[in-house]
Amino acid sequence: MGRPWRLRVIALKQQIAESIRLLNAIGFDIGTYHISVGGALRILIVVLLVFVLGQLVSKLVRRMFRRIDRLDRTQQLLGEKIASIAVWAIAILVGIDILGINLTALTVFSGAFGLAIGFGLQKTFGNLIAGIILLMDHSIKPGDVIAVTDGKGNSFGEVKKIGIRAVSVTTRDNREYLIPNENLMTQQVENWTHSSREVSINIPVGVAYGSDLDQVEKLLLEAISATPRVLNFPSPGVLLSAFGPNSIDLIVVVWIDDPEAGIGNVRSDVLWRIWRCFKDNGIEIPFAQQDITLKDSGALHRIADALAEIGKPDDGRG
Repeated sequence: MGRPWRLRVIALKQQIAESIRLLNAIGFDIGTYHISVGGALRILIVVLLVFVLGQLVSKLVRRMFRRIDRLDRTQQLLGEKIASIAVWAIAILVGIDILGINLTALTVFSGAFGLAIGFGLQKTFGNLIAGIILLMDHSIKPGDVIAVTDGKGNSFGEVKKIGIRAVSVTTRDNREYLIPNENLMTQQVENWTHSSREVSINIPVGVAYGSDLDQVEKLLLEAISATPRVLNFPSPGVLLSAFGPNSIDLIVVVWIDDPEAGIGNVRSDVLWRIWRCFKDNGIEIPFAQQDITLKDSGALHRIADALAEIGKPDDGRG
């Protein structure tokens, strides 16, 4: 029973060998090198295998690091990046070895080629190293809330991912900004949650002159205490800011520990509650107004007389 199968295997090997020989025969020569269809297919297969295996091993390494509970998220990301770089470097070297490429044959072109690669990938390598440094010193990590420039002014967003080239930051309006790692290393960065997640919000409020400031302070603190997301500690406060031209200016200071959920919505909620409290207790919120005083003069009297003449009814006489 085993002999026919052996014969078939031998015949199949011979057919494969003959096919490879025919594919290698189809091609052309450049100097001492022979470029054939078989060689091109071999290179293509090896490149695909290297790519697929590199992707699979990288995913396995990432899963392995995420299961290590004693490492925080930043340390896990750092380990994943270093391991991924090592995996791809080994995969490429193995692919070169399988293809039988003699690297010493490329020494003639290595100087110019390396120079071109160095100039072309200068920013890429700079961003790669900057990303690793950011993860190592914990200055910026996933989950942090940092200030970003959106073209219209300063906004803020949550760091979602620190990639090889850039940091992904998502703002409250679901806009995603990709900031090069090198920019975050060389420029000043406002990180709201670097050492603490507690962020203060200053809300200006004005009341009319003649208002009972003790009552105003009590109503403001009542409105604040009823607002969700506002912390009891650090305790909120009311500061007298200035005696303005139209109102007594106060600043309400509240604290939150989840800035990634938004600041404008907290400010709006506090102001709504302040408005209702003031309305229910007769506290006036003033608006800008100006009094104009005209000095008595002869020119003013002449203008008034002229206006009076214009306003007189016509008696019908020409």
